[in-house]
Amino acid sequence: MSPGSFEERRAAEWVELDRLITSVEKGKPVEGVDELPRRFREACSDLALARHRMYAGHLIDRLNALVIRGYKLLYRSRKHGWQAALKFAVAGFPQTIRSEWRLFWLCSALFWIPFFAMMASAWFDIDWIRSAIGQEGMASMESMYGGKEEQLSHLRKEFGSNFMMFGFYIRNNVGIDFQIFAGGIAACVGTIFFLVYNGIHIGASAGYVHYACNPESFWTFVAGHSSYELLGMVVAGMAGMRLGLGVLKPGRLPRARAIAEAGRRALPLLLGAAVMTGIAAVVEGFWSAQAIDSNVKYAVGIAGWVAHVVYFLALGRGTRAA
Repeated sequence: MSPGSFEERRAAEWVELDRLITSVEKGKPVEGVDELPRRFREACSDLALARHRMYAGHLIDRLNALVIRGYKLLYRSRKHGWQAALKFAVAGFPQTIRSEWRLFWLCSALFWIPFFAMMASAWFDIDWIRSAIGQEGMASMESMYGGKEEQLSHLRKEFGSNFMMFGFYIRNNVGIDFQIFAGGIAACVGTIFFLVYNGIHIGASAGYVHYACNPESFWTFVAGHSSYELLGMVVAGMAGMRLGLGVLKPGRLPRARAIAEAGRRALPLLLGAAVMTGIAAVVEGFWSAQAIDSNVKYAVGIAGWVAHVVYFLALGRGTRAA
């Protein structure tokens, strides 16, 4: 292929790449900006081919300048990762939650309806709770939430230190969230099962505390970290459902590509759920079991729920969607 033919065939692609790069450099991304990485790779290939065939210097210089601009643009985020993380925290994550509001309410219903149903059964038919958590679960709840002294004694005996308790809870919580998310690959069935299962189990535990234990001991322990842990579970469910929808509804895409696209959309949700779960483990390990006034613990717990509502509803508005 002659240099003239090569340039004529590829010039439109280079012009489009230049347009996309210029728009992003100016902070005003235009339609088609998602194609920037692909077009950049094609320009790299064109540059290598032009050099190999020793085409005219002006053509190589043009491509080289275009590739350098694209490289600086695409890889600059690696030098400013903290900026990207901050932007995700204050805008990207709440924007993603709002854009997936249908999945939020669906996953909330899958968890909270069984939770409150099992909790209410403590006043109507305790056999449901006995079936859900079993004799071992009831004995564990009684030993930990029989009272504040029993709670502290149980935790000191089982974990020995706050850090060990933090390590246990983060392993446990991450494992639950991973089950909820990964279950989505089974056409959403796994995610639905684990959300309902955890709603039943946690609701039954809370109900049994009111039936046979000391409710204040239980609620003062869970208040501080409950918003992070339970909402993180719901967000992990949203990520799993999004992944499962790629299996169920690929549209015109090949199913493998649809799953990959669904995974890309689920990633912000999964990252947000991981951060929320990590915060829950920190609070649970270093705050929840401390001998602090009950009213203070309740106030911190209520503040956590209010903060999440404000965060999901208000942050990121007026900025460009992630």
